[in-house]
Amino acid sequence: MIEYRIEETLPVEEFREILVNSTLGERRPVDDHATLSKMIEHANLIVTARENGLLVGVARSLTDFDYCTYLSDLAVHRDHQRTGIGKELIRRTKEAAPKAKLILLSAPKAVEYYPRIGMTQWPQCYVLDRIEDLK
Repeated sequence: MIEYRIEETLPVEEFREILVNSTLGERRPVDDHATLSKMIEHANLIVTARENGLLVGVARSLTDFDYCTYLSDLAVHRDHQRTGIGKELIRRTKEAAPKAKLILLSAPKAVEYYPRIGMTQWPQCYVLDRIEDLK
């Protein structure tokens, strides 16, 4: 039985483990404890999926709860993927801020997943990694 809940915070090591044990660990600073700590500290909506207390999925978001919710990390343990946990984490994230538009950047391996569950792809996203690149 999977238990879903909104958690105020999450232990950094537990967050790291779910990232490592999902495909998201390939693109997150899993060996940088300070950065992972800040990621958890400044998230204001964390929805978890637990099986017998063990974290098997997480949706970490930043939201104003009215206009937009940026779902920054959606991670499901490899052993639990394709069971509906990711979709349920998204649903519960949206329910927590129903008026807000839910926005996410897809991991390359998940690009085809989001349209299948009803999300719309937009080509207007832009990223700036380094301030030196700003012209």
